Amino acid sequence: MMGQKSHLANIEMWKRWREEGILEAKQALIESYLPLVDYVSGRLSIGLPKNVSKDDLSSFGIMGLIDAIEKFDYERGLQFETYASWRIRGAIIDGLRQGDWVPRSVREKAKKVEEAYQKLEQQYLRTVTDAEVSSYLNISETEFQQMVQDIAITTVCSIDDPIREEDSETRLSLLIDERAKNPEDKVNEVYLKETLAKAIERLTEKERTVVSLFYYEELSLSEIAEVMNLSPSRISQLHSKAILRLRGVLSRYKTQLFQE
Repeated sequence: MMGQKSHLANIEMWKRWREEGILEAKQALIESYLPLVDYVSGRLSIGLPKNVSKDDLSSFGIMGLIDAIEKFDYERGLQFETYASWRIRGAIIDGLRQGDWVPRSVREKAKKVEEAYQKLEQQYLRTVTDAEVSSYLNISETEFQQMVQDIAITTVCSIDDPIREEDSETRLSLLIDERAKNPEDKVNEVYLKETLAKAIERLTEKERTVVSLFYYEELSLSEIAEVMNLSPSRISQLHSKAILRLRGVLSRYKTQLFQE
């Protein structure tokens, strides 16, 4: 991703666009930051159904980039690349949802697997195996692996799903909100972090490696496949299973947090 140097080099363009409203400056900014769209769409493209083309993702992403440029306040001293990346990612996910790229049958499969992880790991208080999940779902391990592969697209959107259906607060916003919080919010935040830490400990070694390389080292799933000497489809499966385990934990947290 582009760093601070790139941002500083564009200050004059930001001024011309934000202060003077010069459209040529806005277009120059869009062209300058287009690599961000390629970066984000490339990270999201692995494991998606074949009917979702990279051109579709890029089109959604460009709309997110334009939205970011229109709303970004360069005078606050924030890093535009970070802000724009979330806007681009959000626009791509919104586009996928609105286009109904995920069939109802796939959503139902994802829900079943997530519930299986949630119930079994709460029952056994440890990492459950593929065999145990397959037995719980009354399917073979081969069928389970195919199911995990089929629902890969749902794990792309998982952390941006609303915590509560009636509002727009997402799991992500809860995790990254750095604004001042009241004591109750602080307790909830600490509890969430502890819960997630315990959930990450329960991931298998390979699942933890994929999560670390994807979210912390920011490698693409295809790059992770090379590092781990596994096929991209296998990496996609490991990513999906890791996210489904974590989603199960977040579902339990949601229930405990919002129960009256």
